Amino acid sequence: MFDKTYQATHPDMMEGVTNEALRDRYLVDGLFAAGQVKLAYSHNERFVIGGADPAGKVLRLPTQTEPKSASGKPFLERRELGVVNIGETGVVTVDGVRHELQPRDCLYVPMGSKDVAFEGSGARFYLASLPAHRACALKKISIEEANPLVRGDLANSNARTIYQLVIPGVCDSAQLLLGLTILETGSVWNTMPPHLHDRRSEIYFYFGLGADGRVMHYMGEPDSMRHLVVANEQAVISPPWSIHMGSGTRSYAFIWAMGGENLDYTDMNVLDICQLR
Repeated sequence: MFDKTYQATHPDMMEGVTNEALRDRYLVDGLFAAGQVKLAYSHNERFVIGGADPAGKVLRLPTQTEPKSASGKPFLERRELGVVNIGETGVVTVDGVRHELQPRDCLYVPMGSKDVAFEGSGARFYLASLPAHRACALKKISIEEANPLVRGDLANSNARTIYQLVIPGVCDSAQLLLGLTILETGSVWNTMPPHLHDRRSEIYFYFGLGADGRVMHYMGEPDSMRHLVVANEQAVISPPWSIHMGSGTRSYAFIWAMGGENLDYTDMNVLDICQLR
């Protein structure tokens, strides 16, 4: 059911870590394959992220395969799901009801949904799922309906708009927070100043970079930073103890998804760039 499982880690393991080990533990690759649903599991908050690339087919979320007591039951039996279309117009059908998603639109799918299908020859759906304790209302959020936060400026190469999609006041959820950040042409820094949040984990999914674009994604404890070189349509798992920020070779976009103890978007420890080492 899952292409790879990522274990939760302690910050002590960062001491002397090799580049290969860092990439193996935090970089998520291969999220999209034509005609398939691909899923990866992280023990940080029990996150599942993935991609659905219909390529002319109708794809469905798989049913659970383990443990034995859950085998054959819907994937969202005790989970909620955020879907963002990063491709051309497509359709997500939830329990027989069709929802058309334009590029950058989001669909929140609640716990208890039984059948989730994806279609659209040019559509590409990014998926982020977390365990849920209650069923909220299904909701489509177009990018025009998101809560936009304009941040940064071109002089500092970090002019960007943060589109809050699944967040209190826009879309109710059990624990998922999800949004889309788009950098303006000429800007490359995605999160400035950097921050961390001890009560939540976060995953960044980068796209819009092109085949030869890269992001230098910085992570680790503030006084002992590391970095990953990230390509288009790869994601990075950020544990609660890790900062997260990045700089790209060109402007791009990324989807951020958070899960944890609370739904307070501002619950973060903001750091001054001069604190980093």
